[in-house]
Amino acid sequence: MIRTNILSIQEHIASICQRLGRNMEDIVFVGVTKYADAAKLQEVVASGVTDIGENRVQEAKVKFEALKDLKGIRKHLIGHLQTNKVKEAVQLFDLIQSTDSLKVIKEIDKQSAKLNKMTDILMEVNISGEKQKYGFSPKDVIPVIEKVSHYKFIRVLGLMTMAPFVEDKNIIRACFCGLRNLFEDVKQICGNMANIEMQYLSMGMTADYEIALEEGSNMIRIGRAMYR
Repeated sequence: MIRTNILSIQEHIASICQRLGRNMEDIVFVGVTKYADAAKLQEVVASGVTDIGENRVQEAKVKFEALKDLKGIRKHLIGHLQTNKVKEAVQLFDLIQSTDSLKVIKEIDKQSAKLNKMTDILMEVNISGEKQKYGFSPKDVIPVIEKVSHYKFIRVLGLMTMAPFVEDKNIIRACFCGLRNLFEDVKQICGNMANIEMQYLSMGMTADYEIALEEGSNMIRIGRAMYR
């Protein structure tokens, strides 16, 4: 079932890209495995998904044991990262998408220095302004990136957001459009700074990835649709 669902998702992504005149090869499909046990995680990987997203550090620590002998798998942290979990996160993940405060970023740099590791991150942006959501305010993104560019063990590879859970597609589209515009501003203003390489615009999940792709996303995070 998982393999069939993933094939269906990939076919849908391909049809969207064809309609938009985009190259499907430019889209990173992150398979979110918070819904999956280790056996299902292995099935996801066996179906050709090479980017895996987990929400919690402790769960990832257990499940990633199933992947320890596999090469070419990139592990993403997409859930909120607490400061006291940064040490383990830096050891476990290849890309931390959910950096949402300067305090956490400083701790990532500190723990990465101990490992002599360059840690790749995305900056999570609360583009919708919802009080219950984590993330930087859009106005703070560029000032924070300017500070982060002086850190030695962090590389900023892009921005990430989550759209509101609403039925109104216009609201969702406005959020994605807002992040895309911010992404372009960051590239223009910060693109030549040290350790700033704006490659990824991570937005879009099972319910809204088509809108996200229409608005320029090149990294989508799909979970529920793989396990239906």
